[in-house]
Formats: sequence, structure tokens, C-alpha cells
Amino acid sequence: MSLSTRAIAGIGAVVLIGAGTVAGSIAYANSEGKPSEHKVTLTVGTSSVESAPSCYNGGQPLDQAMLAKCRTEAKDARDNNKIVSSDVESSDRVGVGVPPEIADKGWFAFTDGGAQGEAVIAQDVRGSTYSGSVPASTILNGSGTTTVTVVAADQKSNEVYGIWYFDLKQKN
Repeated sequence: MSLSTRAIAGIGAVVLIGAGTVAGSIAYANSEGKPSEHKVTLTVGTSSVESAPSCYNGGQPLDQAMLAKCRTEAKDARDNNKIVSSDVESSDRVGVGVPPEIADKGWFAFTDGGAQGEAVIAQDVRGSTYSGSVPASTILNGSGTTTVTVVAADQKSNEVYGIWYFDLKQKN
């Protein structure tokens, strides 16, 4: 029993289309759904913004010279309005999200606001990628712009791996 040329061509076309579909699907899936590398997310109310790290050393601890340089660069960025910002109202809730590789090392987040001049959003978090949300009214300062600092750090060794900054711009 032999197959006709027409049947062979049809089977070949199905195989070719199937292979093309699989290859295209793999390429598409490979480019979709990847987390933003080392980006941290600040959620304010129902909106969110992302920021790349202001200081990062490829997953290695930052030494004191790098930390000092980071503080200087962050101040310059803030003075030049180049820190990622989000509008906030005192009735909003604020939270921070980090990628899994940051959560695995450990992290914390705080602001230069609140009753004591520093308000904690997340303290010594390990394994969790989200801080939970806190009332904005408890973390804002009176200047109209409050800086959120997120730090990837191993609390046991006191090694800092990365620092991210956001500005909350108060609307009311």
C-alpha cells in the first residue's frame, strides 16, 4: 500500500506548520512573563511604578565606598527630580514588591516620614515578595515629598546588596 503524492504533501505541510507553531510559541513564551530583572515595585492605592536599583553590584555585597557613592548619587537624582515617583493621598495604602531573588536574600523598606522621621513599610522580610500595605498617612512627612527606600540586605551578616528609591508626592 503506497501513499499518494498528495497525501504525503499534506502530511508534510501539517508537520511543517506544527513545527513552526511550536517554535513560535516557545519563542513567544520565552519573551513573555519574565519578571523585570532586579526591579522593585511601589504600589500606591490602585497604581504602581517600578524602579531599577540605584545601587547594585551584580548580586554581590556593596562595600562602604559604593554605599557612600550611592547616597551621593541618590541625593543628586532627587535634587534633579530623577527618582521614580508616584502621587499619593493620605487615604491611600502603600506597599512594596520585590523580585524573588531579592526576597530570598532578605529586604526591608522605610520612608523619611512618619511621626519619628522614619516609618517602616517592611522590616527584615525574607522569602516574601510583598510587604503588605500600610496607610500612607502613617509614612508621609510634612514636606510634600516623602522618599521610600528599599534595601536588599542580609540582616544576619549586615551585607547590603542593593538600594532602590521612590518619591511619594503628596496630593492632599
